Amino acid sequence: MSGGALYQESLRALRRLGLPEVSERDVLAALEAAQPGPLSLFYEAGAEAGLPREALMARGAGLFLSFSAGNLADDLIDGECTYHDPPIRVGPCVQFILQNLAFATLCGAQAQLPGPVLEEAVRTLAVAAGPQALEVRASDWTAPLFRQVAEGIAGQQWAAYLRVLWAGTVLEPRAAAAGRALGVAAHVAEDIRTRDVRFTSMPGADRHAVVAWARAAAQSLRRLDLRCLDAALRRIEPMLPEGES
Repeated sequence: MSGGALYQESLRALRRLGLPEVSERDVLAALEAAQPGPLSLFYEAGAEAGLPREALMARGAGLFLSFSAGNLADDLIDGECTYHDPPIRVGPCVQFILQNLAFATLCGAQAQLPGPVLEEAVRTLAVAAGPQALEVRASDWTAPLFRQVAEGIAGQQWAAYLRVLWAGTVLEPRAAAAGRALGVAAHVAEDIRTRDVRFTSMPGADRHAVVAWARAAAQSLRRLDLRCLDAALRRIEPMLPEGES
């Protein structure tokens, strides 16, 4: 229900643009492909931080729009954008719309975000995308390369998300550490679940080192004792067993 409220807020932001019908359908397809994604976690993290509902809805919707743009970019890179026809012509247009709508939503008065916080978060997201260039060119995966990529496309990404959600709240000082740990642990767990070549192609010792790194990240999240992270940790921890290699 909470994640659904943020999704509906994202749809309202889209419809206020007054795009041509075909363009709105294309953007909607990308939003549907990205959900549920982080919607529930965005809502629960904002609620636990004590955000006023108006700010929570605007920040959560803006971040989901940004996440959807990134999800679309990943699908285009991986050849998995099955919801646009043809992907190479439609996808970039939709991504451009989503990125700008996300920025407009987060800049709006309802989000109650100080300019310097938004500037820092958007810059962090730009830096986080950098290691994607290493990933798409990688032919051999090692633990150091895996960590470099994961710290960027997952750790820094989530640090930026929580920086936005928790700005001006009692949880703001924890945003960077919690976001990086959450991103890293979730990234490794998902690669194990899906048997992604990033993980499965590494030598056994490298896989073991990566899993140990992710377990340490999950343990650091446990120590934060935040309710909003409980559901994520319940999914992540069983995928990171002792002795995994």
